[in-house]
Amino acid sequence: MEQKILEAVRLLKKSRFTTAFTGAGISVESGIPPFRGEGGLWNKYDPGVLDISNFHRDPAGSWRVIKEIFYDFFTEARPNRAHLVLARMEQEGMLGRTITQNIDNLHQEAGSQLVYDFHGNTKKLLCTHCRRMYKSSEISFDHVPPTCRECGGILKPDFVFFGEPIPQVPLAAAYEAAALSDVFLIIGTTGEVMPASQIPVMAKENGAAIIEVNPAPSNYTAGLTDIYLQGKATEIMGKVEDILFSATLNNDQDCID
Repeated sequence: MEQKILEAVRLLKKSRFTTAFTGAGISVESGIPPFRGEGGLWNKYDPGVLDISNFHRDPAGSWRVIKEIFYDFFTEARPNRAHLVLARMEQEGMLGRTITQNIDNLHQEAGSQLVYDFHGNTKKLLCTHCRRMYKSSEISFDHVPPTCRECGGILKPDFVFFGEPIPQVPLAAAYEAAALSDVFLIIGTTGEVMPASQIPVMAKENGAAIIEVNPAPSNYTAGLTDIYLQGKATEIMGKVEDILFSATLNNDQDCID
């Protein structure tokens, strides 16, 4: 494993443009459960609650579950070391952007600026009538569904429900990253959700080296990944950080030898 981490660091140091592509696995260690798999939210809740047609048909019913999942519980989560390492890499000019499938805002809270929320973000609410945007911190959830102060329309979390398209800005940013990247750093995603799952495939087709950090093999590991770093995101990214910013590796030759 140590040799693989050194190989990954070598690629990261040489890369002209690196993209981080993150999923639920990076936030699990912050206390946020994944949607799928063991301990996943869909084992406890009906995923239909996040179907856009169900939301429009019964916004109060949808909002009761949305509030419990995303606003009673998720708000306690804090960035972990993996989030912080990516923020540091960005600040040091080693990370061009982060494309995240997560909606928890933890990358931004860790200090990352160049973040594109592929599936939206729980920290914003959108009026379904007049399209006014609110910060979730500005809204009371004592009564659901919450409504717009301007027009009285029902507010919807500004993340992608089943049946909704991916927003154009993060979609375009992801496609651009797949074209630009020398290194694509996958962290905590199994590659099961379309169309996000195709972004690393596009990056590979465009010549990017794929580094994957996951506790178990994913849909990417066997056929796409160049360097597979098996383990928890905090542990692996902590080791990457220690070597990447080590004084003994400031010289590129030290990293290569």
